[in-house]
Amino acid sequence: MIELKNVERSYKTGHTETWVLRRIGLTINEGEFITVMGPSGAGKSSLLNVLALLDDSWHGEYWFGETPVHSLNRKQRADLARQRIGMVFQSYHLLDDLTVAENIDLPLSYKNLPGKERQGMVADILDRFQIVAKKDLFPNQLSGGQQQLVGIARAVVHAPALLLADEPTGNLHSTQAREIMELFRELNRQGTTIVQVTHSEENARYGSRILELHDGWLTRDEAVPAMEVHTK
Repeated sequence: MIELKNVERSYKTGHTETWVLRRIGLTINEGEFITVMGPSGAGKSSLLNVLALLDDSWHGEYWFGETPVHSLNRKQRADLARQRIGMVFQSYHLLDDLTVAENIDLPLSYKNLPGKERQGMVADILDRFQIVAKKDLFPNQLSGGQQQLVGIARAVVHAPALLLADEPTGNLHSTQAREIMELFRELNRQGTTIVQVTHSEENARYGSRILELHDGWLTRDEAVPAMEVHTK
Protein backbone atom coordinates (compact mmCIF):
# COMPACT_ATOMS: atom_id res chain seq x y z
CA MET A 1 0.00 0.00 0.00
CA ILE A 2 2.76 2.43 1.00
CA GLU A 3 6.47 2.34 0.35
CA LEU A 4 9.02 4.90 1.50
CA LYS A 5 12.52 4.83 0.04
CA ASN A 6 15.34 6.87 1.60
CA VAL A 7 12.94 9.49 2.96
CA GLU A 8 14.70 12.29 4.83
CA ARG A 9 13.54 15.47 6.53
CA SER A 10 15.56 18.26 8.10
CA TYR A 11 15.09 21.78 9.43
CA LYS A 12 17.54 24.63 9.00
CA THR A 13 18.09 27.23 11.70
CA GLY A 14 20.68 29.72 10.54
CA HIS A 15 23.70 27.64 9.54
CA THR A 16 22.55 24.61 11.54
CA GLU A 17 20.71 21.72 9.91
CA THR A 18 18.76 19.39 12.21
CA TRP A 19 17.71 16.01 10.85
CA VAL A 20 14.39 14.56 12.05
CA LEU A 21 14.13 11.68 9.56
CA ARG A 22 17.14 9.81 8.22
CA ARG A 23 17.06 7.43 5.25
CA ILE A 24 13.70 5.94 6.14
CA GLY A 25 12.89 2.80 4.20
CA LEU A 26 9.48 1.42 5.06
CA THR A 27 6.77 -0.76 3.55
CA ILE A 28 3.21 -0.64 4.94
CA ASN A 29 0.97 -3.39 3.67
CA GLU A 30 -2.76 -2.97 3.22
CA GLY A 31 -4.65 -3.98 6.36
CA GLU A 32 -1.77 -3.55 8.80
CA PHE A 33 -2.11 -1.86 12.21
CA ILE A 34 1.25 -0.25 12.93
CA THR A 35 2.43 1.52 16.07
CA VAL A 36 5.25 4.09 15.94
CA MET A 37 7.12 4.59 19.20
CA GLY A 38 10.24 6.32 20.46
CA PRO A 39 11.35 9.14 22.77
CA SER A 40 10.30 12.76 22.32
CA GLY A 41 12.07 14.32 19.35
CA ALA A 42 12.71 10.95 17.70
CA GLY A 43 10.83 11.90 14.52
CA LYS A 44 7.50 10.14 15.14
CA SER A 45 5.23 13.07 14.33
CA SER A 46 7.48 14.05 11.42
CA LEU A 47 7.02 10.60 9.91
CA LEU A 48 3.26 10.80 10.42
CA ASN A 49 3.12 14.22 8.75
CA VAL A 50 4.97 12.84 5.72
CA LEU A 51 2.59 9.88 5.49
CA ALA A 52 -0.40 12.23 5.87
CA LEU A 53 0.87 14.44 3.00
CA LEU A 54 0.90 17.41 5.36
CA ASP A 55 4.61 18.06 4.84
CA ASP A 56 6.19 18.77 1.45
CA SER A 57 9.75 19.47 2.59
CA TRP A 58 11.13 15.93 2.56
CA HIS A 59 13.35 14.12 0.12
CA GLY A 60 13.17 10.56 -1.18
CA GLU A 61 10.44 8.42 -2.70
CA TYR A 62 6.91 7.89 -1.38
CA TRP A 63 4.63 5.45 -3.18
CA PHE A 64 0.93 5.28 -2.26
CA GLY A 65 -0.14 2.17 -4.13
CA GLU A 66 0.89 2.83 -7.72
CA THR A 67 0.99 6.60 -7.17
CA PRO A 68 4.42 8.27 -6.92
CA VAL A 69 3.63 10.90 -4.29
CA HIS A 70 7.10 12.42 -4.70
CA SER A 71 6.16 13.37 -8.28
CA LEU A 72 2.82 15.01 -7.42
CA ASN A 73 2.27 18.74 -6.97
CA ARG A 74 0.70 20.24 -3.86
CA LYS A 75 -2.88 20.13 -5.19
CA GLN A 76 -2.56 16.52 -6.35
CA ARG A 77 -1.21 15.50 -2.93
CA ALA A 78 -4.05 17.32 -1.19
CA ASP A 79 -6.63 15.56 -3.40
CA LEU A 80 -5.05 12.18 -2.65
CA ALA A 81 -5.08 12.88 1.08
CA ARG A 82 -8.73 13.94 1.05
CA GLN A 83 -9.81 10.83 -0.82
CA ARG A 84 -7.71 8.16 0.89
CA ILE A 85 -6.40 9.37 4.27
CA GLY A 86 -7.95 10.16 7.65
CA MET A 87 -5.89 11.99 10.30
CA VAL A 88 -6.41 12.19 14.06
CA PHE A 89 -4.41 15.07 15.50
CA GLN A 90 -3.09 15.28 19.03
CA SER A 91 -4.31 18.89 19.26
CA TYR A 92 -7.76 18.21 17.70
CA HIS A 93 -7.54 20.74 14.79
CA LEU A 94 -11.30 21.31 14.86
CA LEU A 95 -12.65 24.42 13.15
CA ASP A 96 -13.96 26.77 15.83
CA ASP A 97 -16.69 28.31 13.68
CA LEU A 98 -18.24 24.96 12.73
CA THR A 99 -20.52 22.83 14.90
CA VAL A 100 -19.66 19.27 15.84
CA ALA A 101 -21.81 17.92 13.00
CA GLU A 102 -20.30 20.38 10.51
CA ASN A 103 -16.74 19.47 11.57
CA ILE A 104 -17.51 15.79 11.07
CA ASP A 105 -19.09 16.49 7.68
CA LEU A 106 -15.99 18.32 6.42
CA PRO A 107 -14.20 15.30 4.85
CA LEU A 108 -17.45 14.30 3.13
CA SER A 109 -17.72 17.75 1.52
CA TYR A 110 -14.72 16.87 -0.66
CA LYS A 111 -16.46 13.80 -2.05
CA ASN A 112 -19.13 13.72 -4.73
CA LEU A 113 -21.91 12.56 -2.43
CA PRO A 114 -25.58 13.60 -2.28
CA GLY A 115 -26.48 15.80 0.69
CA LYS A 116 -28.85 13.25 2.22
CA GLU A 117 -26.20 10.53 2.06
CA ARG A 118 -23.72 12.82 3.81
CA GLN A 119 -26.27 13.67 6.49
CA GLY A 120 -26.91 9.97 7.05
CA MET A 121 -23.20 9.21 7.39
CA VAL A 122 -22.75 12.03 9.90
CA ALA A 123 -25.79 10.86 11.86
CA ASP A 124 -24.42 7.31 11.96
CA ILE A 125 -21.02 8.40 13.26
CA LEU A 126 -22.59 10.73 15.85
CA ASP A 127 -24.58 7.78 17.13
CA ARG A 128 -21.59 5.44 17.01
CA PHE A 129 -19.54 7.84 19.16
CA GLN A 130 -22.53 8.64 21.40
CA ILE A 131 -22.23 12.39 20.77
CA VAL A 132 -25.61 13.03 19.14
CA ALA A 133 -26.47 15.48 21.93
CA LYS A 134 -23.35 17.51 21.07
CA LYS A 135 -23.99 17.83 17.34
CA ASP A 136 -25.01 21.51 17.42
CA LEU A 137 -22.32 22.64 19.85
CA PHE A 138 -19.09 24.40 18.88
CA PRO A 139 -15.61 23.12 19.84
CA ASN A 140 -15.15 25.74 22.57
CA GLN A 141 -18.24 24.33 24.28
CA LEU A 142 -16.67 20.87 24.58
CA SER A 143 -14.16 19.37 26.98
CA GLY A 144 -10.77 18.26 25.67
CA GLY A 145 -11.85 14.64 25.66
CA GLN A 146 -15.04 15.47 23.76
CA GLN A 147 -13.06 17.45 21.19
CA GLN A 148 -10.78 14.46 20.67
CA LEU A 149 -13.79 12.20 20.11
CA VAL A 150 -15.08 14.62 17.48
CA GLY A 151 -11.65 14.69 15.83
CA ILE A 152 -11.59 10.91 15.62
CA ALA A 153 -15.17 10.81 14.30
CA ARG A 154 -14.22 13.31 11.60
CA ALA A 155 -11.19 11.20 10.62
CA VAL A 156 -13.16 7.97 10.14
CA VAL A 157 -16.51 9.23 8.78
CA HIS A 158 -15.42 8.87 5.13
CA ALA A 159 -13.99 5.37 5.66
CA PRO A 160 -10.40 6.22 4.66
CA ALA A 161 -8.10 3.54 3.31
CA LEU A 162 -5.35 4.82 5.64
CA LEU A 163 -6.01 6.15 9.14
CA LEU A 164 -3.18 8.03 10.86
CA ALA A 165 -3.40 8.89 14.56
CA ASP A 166 -1.03 11.03 16.64
CA GLU A 167 -1.50 10.09 20.33
CA PRO A 168 -5.21 9.43 19.68
CA THR A 169 -6.14 8.78 23.33
CA GLY A 170 -3.85 11.27 25.05
CA ASN A 171 -6.73 13.43 26.31
CA LEU A 172 -9.20 10.66 27.11
CA HIS A 173 -9.85 8.85 30.38
CA SER A 174 -9.07 5.14 30.48
CA THR A 175 -12.56 3.90 29.58
CA GLN A 176 -12.84 6.25 26.59
CA ALA A 177 -9.30 5.35 25.52
CA ARG A 178 -10.12 1.65 25.55
CA GLU A 179 -13.31 2.25 23.55
CA ILE A 180 -11.39 4.23 20.92
CA MET A 181 -8.72 1.56 20.62
CA GLU A 182 -11.41 -1.11 20.28
CA LEU A 183 -12.99 1.02 17.54
CA PHE A 184 -9.62 1.28 15.77
CA ARG A 185 -9.19 -2.47 15.97
CA GLU A 186 -12.66 -3.02 14.50
CA LEU A 187 -11.91 -0.57 11.67
CA ASN A 188 -8.69 -2.47 11.06
CA ARG A 189 -10.58 -5.76 10.91
CA GLN A 190 -12.86 -4.18 8.31
CA GLY A 191 -9.85 -3.35 6.14
CA THR A 192 -8.62 0.08 7.24
CA THR A 193 -4.85 0.36 7.42
CA ILE A 194 -3.85 2.17 10.62
CA VAL A 195 -0.64 3.86 11.74
CA GLN A 196 -0.67 5.30 15.27
CA VAL A 197 1.97 7.24 17.18
CA THR A 198 1.78 6.57 20.90
CA HIS A 199 3.79 6.38 24.10
CA SER A 200 1.24 3.94 25.52
CA GLU A 201 2.33 0.33 25.75
CA GLU A 202 -1.34 -0.59 26.20
CA ASN A 203 -2.30 1.11 22.92
CA ALA A 204 0.67 -0.50 21.17
CA ARG A 205 -0.71 -3.94 22.03
CA TYR A 206 -3.65 -3.34 19.70
CA GLY A 207 -1.33 -3.19 16.70
CA SER A 208 0.35 -5.99 14.77
CA ARG A 209 3.71 -4.32 14.22
CA ILE A 210 5.92 -1.85 16.08
CA LEU A 211 8.29 0.69 14.55
CA GLU A 212 10.72 2.53 16.78
CA LEU A 213 12.52 5.75 15.92
CA HIS A 214 15.58 7.27 17.58
CA ASP A 215 17.07 10.57 16.41
CA GLY A 216 15.25 10.20 13.09
CA TRP A 217 16.52 6.69 12.39
CA LEU A 218 14.25 3.66 12.15
CA THR A 219 15.85 1.35 14.72
CA ARG A 220 13.16 -1.28 15.21
CA ASP A 221 10.60 -2.90 12.94
CA GLU A 222 9.02 -6.08 14.20
CA ALA A 223 5.73 -7.90 14.42
CA VAL A 224 4.01 -8.15 17.79
CA PRO A 225 1.86 -11.06 18.97
CA ALA A 226 -1.88 -10.66 18.70
CA MET A 227 -3.42 -9.48 21.95
CA GLU A 228 -6.34 -11.18 23.62
CA VAL A 229 -9.74 -9.68 22.95
CA HIS A 230 -10.81 -7.25 25.66
CA THR A 231 -14.04 -7.92 27.50
CA LYS A 232 -16.00 -4.92 28.67
